[in-house]
Amino acid sequence: MLKKRIRHNADEAELNITAFMNLMIILVPVLLLSMVFANITVLELKLPNQMSEDQVDLEKLQLEVVIRSDRLVLADTIKGPIQEFPKIDEKYDFEGLSKLLISIKKKVPEKRDISLLAEETTEYQTLVSVMDSVRSYKTVLVASVVDAELFPDISIGDAPEESDDTAKTGGDA
Repeated sequence: MLKKRIRHNADEAELNITAFMNLMIILVPVLLLSMVFANITVLELKLPNQMSEDQVDLEKLQLEVVIRSDRLVLADTIKGPIQEFPKIDEKYDFEGLSKLLISIKKKVPEKRDISLLAEETTEYQTLVSVMDSVRSYKTVLVASVVDAELFPDISIGDAPEESDDTAKTGGDA
């Protein structure tokens, strides 16, 4: 006895992707919202003002940091150098600069601007480190470390040529 084999014609099933599409509609926005985007910090810089001698207010303190290859010089454009910070072990003394700026800020809390004058050979990282030192400092407030404001309005210019007389740092940028 021969059994007949019955051949069943299997119809091709349609592909139902509705459930998959619903999953994608929910999953894609959730993944995009939870994604961490690159944070870019923008520092606003201003160029130093060109002032004539009769426009200068002698009572106003105008701070500048001159970045030399061997030292940092904190100065007032009118009265001259305040203090020099020589390199220690081939590194700039950012901590000493910051401490002096903190004491100046306590005396003139309304002061917000400072000028950075860099030589042509100044490295980019050095310039950024000086900017970080003059903009804010770390302090403890209610049991947490926060950044306290020093001089956030930073102007950048070229350092004057260094002459034999190191007392003149100048303000011409």
